[in-house]
Amino acid sequence: EGRGVAKLTRASVKKTYTGDITGTSATEWLMAYEPDQSAIFVGIERIKGSVAGKKGSLVLQHVGAFKDGAATAALTVLSGTGALKGSEGTGTLSADPKGSVSLSLG
Repeated sequence: EGRGVAKLTRASVKKTYTGDITGTSATEWLMAYEPDQSAIFVGIERIKGSVAGKKGSLVLQHVGAFKDGAATAALTVLSGTGALKGSEGTGTLSADPKGSVSLSLG
């Protein structure tokens, strides 16, 4: 940290998904915060479980921003295992200030 320099942080986060995506995930985040507490971030997430009824795991890349307590990110599928092997695509993530997370893959 320093005057006029973005604050850099790192976080390890575990989540549980229900719905069309079920299972658990682990994400590693790198964030750069501005003085107004907005931030840009990148992350790599591994989801283990099922997506649309297909069992396996997915690795997703996140590129996003945080502002006013809410985060949004563009997602890219990097790899998959099991029935998700060969998966490709993109999606979105949104997290509201109350802690609700929505992930959509297309």
